[in-house]
Amino acid sequence: MAVLTHPKPILAITMGDPAGIGPEIIVKALQLPKVWRLCRPLVIGSQPIFERTVQSLKTILPITAVDGHDEATAKLAFRRGRLPLFDPLSKPARSVRLGRVSAKAGEMGVTCIQSAVQLAQAGCVSGIVTAPINKEAMHLAGHLYPGHTEMLADLTKANESGMMIMGGPLKIVFTTTHLPLRDVAKTLTVQKIVKAIRLAHFGLKQLFGVKKPRIAVAGFNPHAGENGVFGDEEKRLILPAIKQAKAQGISCNGPHPADTMFAKALTGAFDGIVALYHDQGLIPLKTVAFGHCVNITVGLPILRTSVDHGTAFDIAGKGIADPTSLVDAIEMAARLAPNFSSSLKTRIP
Repeated sequence: MAVLTHPKPILAITMGDPAGIGPEIIVKALQLPKVWRLCRPLVIGSQPIFERTVQSLKTILPITAVDGHDEATAKLAFRRGRLPLFDPLSKPARSVRLGRVSAKAGEMGVTCIQSAVQLAQAGCVSGIVTAPINKEAMHLAGHLYPGHTEMLADLTKANESGMMIMGGPLKIVFTTTHLPLRDVAKTLTVQKIVKAIRLAHFGLKQLFGVKKPRIAVAGFNPHAGENGVFGDEEKRLILPAIKQAKAQGISCNGPHPADTMFAKALTGAFDGIVALYHDQGLIPLKTVAFGHCVNITVGLPILRTSVDHGTAFDIAGKGIADPTSLVDAIEMAARLAPNFSSSLKTRIP
C-alpha cells in the first residue's frame, strides 16, 4: 500500500476476537454517517467473519476488499454504505464459534493487530482503533501479553508506553494494568510510578495541548496510608517517585487518598491522574462515563485508541451489542491524527 493524502484520515479498525462482539460493533459503527464524516475506516479482519456478521444483522453493507492503495481502489472502497476490508488471514474462519474462547480466534485477533501495526508504521493509515481481544484466547495461541498495550509496545519497539483511559473530564494513566490485586503491591516500584507520571505528562501535553499538566498521583492504601499507619507504600514508593518526577520538571503532587481524589478531579482540580492499579482508576471512570470511555496508548510511535470494554462473549451474535464506545474511539483517533506525527518528534521527558 502506498501513502495517500486526504483531509480525512484513514483509520485501521481491527476486528478483535472474532468470537466476541468486535465484528458486530464495527458493522454497526460503519452504518453511522458520523463515522464517515470523521474518517475513512479500513477494517482489518476476516472477510468470512464479516460476511456472516452483516448477514446476521440483516443489514445492507457491501464488503469491498482492499488489497492495494491506489486512487481507484480508494475511491471505490471509502464510500459511505460500504465496508472497506483488508483481510490478512490466510484461512477461512467460518468455524469460529461465537462466545467461545479458542486459540484459533486468539491467533486471528493477533494477526489483525500485527497487520494494522505494519500499515501504520508504513504510513498507509493514520492510526489504529482496536476492538476488544480476549486475553485467554490470545494466551492459548501462544501470545503471552497481558493485553493490547504490551503487545503494541513490543510490536513497535516503544521504549516507554502505557494506558491512558479518558471519559468525561477524567484522564487516567495506569501504573499497573491487568494484574491480580494480590500482586500489585509487590510489583510497584519507584521507577514504574515515575514512568506513569511521565506518560501522563507527555500524553496531556502532546496529545491534548495542555501546556503545563497538573497531575495527581493516587495513594495505594486507605487514606493514602495516614503517614504509615495503614501501609508504607506511600512513603517508600510514591513520595520518592513524585520527587523524581518534579526534578524532571513535571508538575505533580500526592499521594492523594483515592476516595477523594477523583471527586476533586471532576471539578477541574487536576488535568490528569496516575492510578496505581486497574480498578482504582476504572471504577470511578466508568461510574461517570460508562460506555463513553476511550483507551489511548501513550508513548507509541503510532496512534492507537480502543474501546473501553471487553469481548462480551455472553451477548456475542445476539445483535444487541452497543457500538458507542467504538464510535467514541474512532472520533478520538480522528481528532488526534492530524497532529500526532508532529507530536512524536518530542521525546518523553
